[in-house]
Amino acid sequence: MSSFQWTVVAIMVGLNALDGFDVLSISFASPGITQEWGIDRAALGIVLSMELVGMAVGSLLLGGVADRLGRRRTILGCLVVMTVGMFLAATASNVVTLSIWRVLTGLGIGGMLAATNAAVAEAANARCRSFCVVLMAAGYPVGAVAGGSIASQLLAVYDWRGVFIFGAFVTALFIPLVLWRAPESIPFETYRRGLGLPRRSGAEAPLAAA
Repeated sequence: MSSFQWTVVAIMVGLNALDGFDVLSISFASPGITQEWGIDRAALGIVLSMELVGMAVGSLLLGGVADRLGRRRTILGCLVVMTVGMFLAATASNVVTLSIWRVLTGLGIGGMLAATNAAVAEAANARCRSFCVVLMAAGYPVGAVAGGSIASQLLAVYDWRGVFIFGAFVTALFIPLVLWRAPESIPFETYRRGLGLPRRSGAEAPLAAA
């Protein structure tokens, strides 16, 4: 595999780690939320449930979108949705509004999980494909563990909103990175031509999976 292919795989691992942080951000923020709003932790269980519903729907619906529009476009769209959802979660003032914004974030996370799996499989060559997929899967728990450490430092200085704002900021940083170093793969472009869809060029030139 070329260094460029490994770069794409590394970006997908980072995106999966980002998913791990974003999913558990509500757990990191929950002590501050319960204290400020005067609710018990059971009420936040509703928020977590709604987030998982959003992830399930996003994985089912946006997985098909990725097959039609491309992994790159789907990933970029999911990053935008996740950035907006994380930022708006920091503005929530009750369980209902927080649940809505976590559902939105969950939609992006679910779509991201589906798209990154396909992107890694298409970026890697046949010899390294299994290893790369396993490597990408390892990013999720790494993101959760690292996110917990970062969240503890943030909560020592800021309130619970700092966790979501940090998540939104980091998520937004991945958008230019994906635009710069994660083009579509040749397998997907071949699939597009089989459907009679136009080829892309320029910044969206496909990645060769040697």
